[in-house]
Amino acid sequence: MGLTLSELRQDRILNEAAETADPLHLMCLFGITRLTAMRYVTAAPPERTAKLPR
Repeated sequence: MGLTLSELRQDRILNEAAETADPLHLMCLFGITRLTAMRYVTAAPPERTAKLPR
């Protein structure tokens, strides 16, 4: 498919962030830091994250 393992992981994290918009869930599931989880959540589609505090 032309994707590296790192790109595939990033895609999965972003997809999960778009579905849940829950940084704690991302931290537990992928073992990422709070800051990284928040970056993914804020990069998710805006209609899912519009109610999150900025």
